[in-house]
Amino acid sequence: MRTKRNRRAPRALQLAAGALTLAVPTTAVVLQATAAAAQGATPGPSLRAHVVRRSVAFGSRVVVRGSAPASDAGRAVQLQFERAGSTQWHPVARGTIGSRGHFTLRASLRHSGLVRAISPPPAGAADTAAGVSTSASAPAPSTPQAIGIRAGFQVAARSYAVAAGHSISVRGKLDPRQHGRVVRLMTHSAHGWVTLARTRTGRDGAFALRYTMRTTGTRWLRVSFAGDRANRGTWAHAGRVTGLVYRVASWYNDGGNTACGFHAYYGVANRTLPCGTKVTFEYGGHTVTATVDDRGPYVGGRDYDLNQNVAGALGMHGVAGVLASI
Repeated sequence: MRTKRNRRAPRALQLAAGALTLAVPTTAVVLQATAAAAQGATPGPSLRAHVVRRSVAFGSRVVVRGSAPASDAGRAVQLQFERAGSTQWHPVARGTIGSRGHFTLRASLRHSGLVRAISPPPAGAADTAAGVSTSASAPAPSTPQAIGIRAGFQVAARSYAVAAGHSISVRGKLDPRQHGRVVRLMTHSAHGWVTLARTRTGRDGAFALRYTMRTTGTRWLRVSFAGDRANRGTWAHAGRVTGLVYRVASWYNDGGNTACGFHAYYGVANRTLPCGTKVTFEYGGHTVTATVDDRGPYVGGRDYDLNQNVAGALGMHGVAGVLASI
């Protein structure tokens, strides 16, 4: 009885092994068929494309030039864009591959991101979720390339002349118009550009930077945006501000010789300032920058003697209190 049971056990093992042997070729056939189907859907050679300029100012067009096999002449080509932080491609420009296989695509973009060129499937053809044709003859998309869109300022460069201790307001807009972006008012110093004031843009991209001038003299101004994921940074000239103090001035006609040996059209006499020094005057809402070309006045209590051109431009007559930068 033991001998019969021992003979049955090997027989059962043999049958199980045979079943496995028959199953393996069947699985291999299924895998091979799947691989063959995938190979049949492989796109043709990739499109070649390059961005002419990787950094573009807001409002300027992104230009992409590329090429494809000459056999693809006449095929539609599309420029797709993926915004920074997104995972979705969107068509932004369309064109056609030329007779020699070349194409050029242009698009106005508001934000930084990636661009690529693809040849979309013909109308009615099946396509993948990424929008790429599964036809064996369609070229594959070009390699994605980064593009940076610089933000843009709308601000007027003005000359401000205010009494020391008074404030100015620099207003403008930052494109693309977006809420909450940090804008800085800056001036140049011995240590480079330094921040005078900062604020955030409103919903329409508008901003107003307020700065109080504490000293005399002139400061050049710029507005600056450091950049973020959506747009690269930018800056723009915002003019200059001159701090003024009250001084007493008279005027004279400088028809004769001057102590400095030259006549400035807008000339001013002062007892101590070096010849050629520039002084800005404000009076009655008018502002003039004059050049020291003479000495005087020699009357107590007066700081400047303005020539007839400066006095006329300011609308000043006789002796008056004016605002001066020195």
